[in-house]
Amino acid sequence: MKKEMLLVIASFFLMSLTAITGVYAIEETTKTVTITKEQADITGDEKEEQILLKGVPYQKEDTFLEKIYIEIAASNGKTFSFPLESGAKASLLLVDLNHDGVKDVFASVLTGENKRIVHNYSYSMKDFVHTNLALPEPIEMDSHFLNGFKAEIKLAKTGKSYRFDLKDRQKYYKKLGLYYKGKLNEPTELTVNPYSSLQPIQLEGNKVGLLGEQKVTGIANADLIALVKSTWSFEKGHWKLIGTVVNKEINN
Repeated sequence: MKKEMLLVIASFFLMSLTAITGVYAIEETTKTVTITKEQADITGDEKEEQILLKGVPYQKEDTFLEKIYIEIAASNGKTFSFPLESGAKASLLLVDLNHDGVKDVFASVLTGENKRIVHNYSYSMKDFVHTNLALPEPIEMDSHFLNGFKAEIKLAKTGKSYRFDLKDRQKYYKKLGLYYKGKLNEPTELTVNPYSSLQPIQLEGNKVGLLGEQKVTGIANADLIALVKSTWSFEKGHWKLIGTVVNKEINN
């Protein structure tokens, strides 16, 4: 009986050891890659910090990062780490978005190649205090198809309306049952997508602002109707819309 008990204990020990060894092997093979490495004063003490954008590929796929994070080695000896969304690509820029004389950290993560969904992040580290900086929300729009193979977009922020002639797509729309003899079978809205891009740009007066791009699509992601560009400036503690451009997209 004692021998049987010893055999059971020994077997359990070996199984546990194998499991621990397996976990250790996985951790050993976990590959962390440095996507971007920057050195700049982002705290305002006139000493440089080291800012790293890092990622961990998903298993053996180098095309997708299951973990993405920013690591900052501050000049006061402290280390800061900010987790981001997982995604296919990531980028990092150092720009003074809030116009306080100190560069901020701006990062973007592309989470989907096909729909091109982008998550954006901005952080201030002035005086070694981590502050999340709010970014401008995508522009709200009222958008829908019209009779006669047309579409209309109205921007909520400006009140401006834009009409698009879509007769070049009438065969496609009729085949899918959207129109019958030039009239809509039922009221149909367009799809207003979130930012496909939000990037810092140079504004007048040597200030940095943001340029956002949003795609408006019809009955499918590939049915591009318009590209809406919005320019933003950070003024008095909030983002101010200073310009919009709406262009018709041509499907290839």
